[in-house]
Amino acid sequence: MYPAGQILLRGRPESRARRGFTLIELLVVIALIAALAALLLPTLNRARARAQGFQSVNNTRQLLLAWILYSDDHNGRLVYNLGGPAGGKDPARKTDRNWVNNNLTWELDSDNTNTATLTEAGLGSYASKVTSIYRCPADRILSQEQRKAGWTARVRSYSMNAMIGDAGELSSEGYNENNPKYVQFFRLTDIPQPSEIFVFVEEHPDSINDGYFLNKFYANHWIDLPSSDHDGAAPFAFVDGHAQLRRWLDASTKQPQLPDAVEFPVAVTTGEVTDWNWVMQHTSIKPINSNVPK
Repeated sequence: MYPAGQILLRGRPESRARRGFTLIELLVVIALIAALAALLLPTLNRARARAQGFQSVNNTRQLLLAWILYSDDHNGRLVYNLGGPAGGKDPARKTDRNWVNNNLTWELDSDNTNTATLTEAGLGSYASKVTSIYRCPADRILSQEQRKAGWTARVRSYSMNAMIGDAGELSSEGYNENNPKYVQFFRLTDIPQPSEIFVFVEEHPDSINDGYFLNKFYANHWIDLPSSDHDGAAPFAFVDGHAQLRRWLDASTKQPQLPDAVEFPVAVTTGEVTDWNWVMQHTSIKPINSNVPK
């Protein structure tokens, strides 16, 4: 007879039935956890990319608010958006009159980290000199040289539509020399379809240099490429105040997000024109005044 209340397991007292996991059982559990992690990790990565994408969308919306405030303060005139010489990839000349005053590179140039190139430039005071809204939280892409120098990120991820704002010498005749058959918007009231024309875009880290996001109508290649860092999508902010993630459909648009990983210009092949057409359709419109060559 066993003492009252003692429970029998397989004919043995409870005290003798208790034991730990065997090595095989532990290995099975570890293998199951590893398998579950392998299944869940891509989903978690995509969820994180989407969350950072929405943060980036909010950044472009904040920049857009600063852009509108600048226009209100300058009788509807839009902030300078300077580019380099027509037809080339040379960056814009340096001036604080521009909406940003830096040219990003993969070298140890101070423009990559100097926040004064943002705060003292055209939109700086209208953005309350908050520098975090100029960079996507996911954008920590650096060259090996920059990482060795202890850098954690460059200061800017966004560029402005080249057909928005005064482009300096490129638009001195009332149209943009890069896209002479399309309208350059100098004033907020010049834009007849504000929900269709984008102002800010997160640019691919390998094409971003100045703040001037340029592609040419009829060229069929990317000079400046949008980012695809957010699960194959990029943030855009539009004149009317709304911002959104645009998910890319063509493989050629989703280039590796690495230094010197892309050879520009990127050709737009016949079978992959959906993304290109969407961006160009939201860049400008056909001429509506005599200042634009017909």
